[in-house]
Amino acid sequence: MSRIDTTFAALKAQGRKALIPFVTAGYPYADVTPELMHAMVAGGADVIELGVPFSDPSADGPVIQKAGDKALAFGIGLVQVIAMVREFRKTNTTTPVVLMGYANPVERYDQKQARPGVASAFVKDASEAGIDGVLIVDYPPEECEAFAADLRAHNMDLIFLLAPTSTDERMQQVARVASGYVYYVSLKGVTGSGALDTNAVEAMLPRIRQHISTPVGVGFGIRDAATAKTISKVADAVVIGSKIIQLLEDQPREQVAGIAQTFLSEIRSAMDAG
Repeated sequence: MSRIDTTFAALKAQGRKALIPFVTAGYPYADVTPELMHAMVAGGADVIELGVPFSDPSADGPVIQKAGDKALAFGIGLVQVIAMVREFRKTNTTTPVVLMGYANPVERYDQKQARPGVASAFVKDASEAGIDGVLIVDYPPEECEAFAADLRAHNMDLIFLLAPTSTDERMQQVARVASGYVYYVSLKGVTGSGALDTNAVEAMLPRIRQHISTPVGVGFGIRDAATAKTISKVADAVVIGSKIIQLLEDQPREQVAGIAQTFLSEIRSAMDAG
């Protein structure tokens, strides 16, 4: 079992749901990410999604785009992100870490770091650093079978997005290659856009589960404890990203970790009270 599988199994046995915060690696300060990751765990995070900065993030709204631009200006790329996870793993060997990003940085990494006898330098290096899963927004499932197999061989999961517009056929394609969990994008549009319709989410999840056996996390539009609590009653995980990025913007370096921990503690308490 991967660390992600182990985490979800333990939560299910406890009757609890996963809290999955997202932050952009290298934001809001180039060196703060490992400390921030530990603070999020202290606040109740069960899995951490770490955004890989990219110059053309098609699924991200203005909040996360701005965070990515700032991290890129600091010189943060995939090499640095993998190093951040390696640093985090020095003192945390249990919390799953998922990299979320786009195909270009991964393929560029493989081109620059290519080694004889290694199918993917990225997969090898990510696994050795302690990364547990990968969500690549622009990798369609029908083109990912070899990549998914390579990840599984290194005890890592390939995670996919589903949307309100996803067809039954698309869900079946995802089910063939996905592992760990799937991420249901609860809104049409980019991250941070629109208001979440919890009734629509509740109606969609049984349809997803007809095709997909892995846990289902819900994100895009979850901004507060009340919404997280409502979603946690029907989903296996709650994913929060844009709101955390907004809370950290322009904060002093020494306050970043505490702000994230306090916010997630409130979310965790609300979810557990459900």
